[in-house]
Amino acid sequence: MQIHQDWQWLDPAARGASVAMGNFDGVHLGHQSVIDLARGRAPLGIITFEPHPRQVFAPDAPPFRLMNAEARANRLAKLGVQHLFQLQFNRGIAALTPEDFASRILAEGLGISHIVVGADFCFGKGRAGSAEDLKALGNRLGFATTVAPLIRIEGQEVSSTAIRTALAEGRPRDAAAMLGHLHRIEGEVIHGEKRGRELGFPTANMALTGLHLPRFGVYAVRVDVLSGQQAGSYMGAASLGVRPMFGGEVPNLETYLLDFKGDLYGHHISVALVDFLRPEMKFDGLPALITQVNADCARARDILSA
Repeated sequence: MQIHQDWQWLDPAARGASVAMGNFDGVHLGHQSVIDLARGRAPLGIITFEPHPRQVFAPDAPPFRLMNAEARANRLAKLGVQHLFQLQFNRGIAALTPEDFASRILAEGLGISHIVVGADFCFGKGRAGSAEDLKALGNRLGFATTVAPLIRIEGQEVSSTAIRTALAEGRPRDAAAMLGHLHRIEGEVIHGEKRGRELGFPTANMALTGLHLPRFGVYAVRVDVLSGQQAGSYMGAASLGVRPMFGGEVPNLETYLLDFKGDLYGHHISVALVDFLRPEMKFDGLPALITQVNADCARARDILSA
């Protein structure tokens, strides 16, 4: 998959794509249905924005993203996307009228042949343009437009908001049903305080900066090591939260990989939340904590081996 970050100086070979457009946070089943409708007509492309527009308009709002740009690109590549037009979102783009956006970016800049958007899609200054407006502009500017219907599961609309709610309530399987895949947190393994190693459970630590926070607690997880000699898939147990036993304040993700020996610092991993095991707890002492961690790992192994 080729990633393009500029719509003004595009490689001619990337023009003429059939694209799906949106933020694609989570790449859930609704997003996948939009992408599927763009397949087969021309090289498959995605138009999205980085940073997310909400980060520009509400920079002080609580973190809300289900995935960072790297994780989103990895997921889109698995879906067969050939061109990712990851456009820089700024006040200049935000100020474009719907007609200017369609004309300057879609038709002239990217030279798209076909575009698919969701039924609730809005674009242009003040979100003034609708999916039907885009269809009318496409007829005039020379590209076809398809409006995808919204997807529902058991009567509930599939949306990033509904997925965030499920994760915040500790329901990763419900989130996965709407995503069409397990919710994953991806990134580089960073140095922590190495308390897990001292306790006999060395963990891979990851920052959660900018991401929506699932319910704090311990999870059964599946871990993909994406780089290094030990790249592969592993079972694991992960603690997500602030470590109340040690007076932590900044949330992070600490993952213990079952049946794994090695050093993962600097490598990239992908941690999939499978089941919520228990909330964060503060123990009377280290022996009680070690006993509970052993129980967590045994339960995680049973769940993941089933």
